[in-house]
Amino acid sequence: MNLSCQLIDDIKGNTLCSLSTNAPGLKNKIAYGGNIKAAARLGEEFAKKVVEKGFAKVAFDRAGYLYHGRIKAFADAARKNGLIF
Repeated sequence: MNLSCQLIDDIKGNTLCSLSTNAPGLKNKIAYGGNIKAAARLGEEFAKKVVEKGFAKVAFDRAGYLYHGRIKAFADAARKNGLIF
């Protein structure tokens, strides 16, 4: 099971940035897209892309998933790389 994430402008309804563990640039850096290590790598890469676009403060919507395991690993890595939830 792979993870995906998006930065969305809720006002305009536009997706500003998106990334998945299935993305070509990321898929070759991870062995399997459904574990904590892959989630952390996704968080790192996503945060870098978002900060590069000029955003730092974001709302984190877990889409109903519990805050543990892969979701926590993603969030922790994103925070370490510049995102503020």
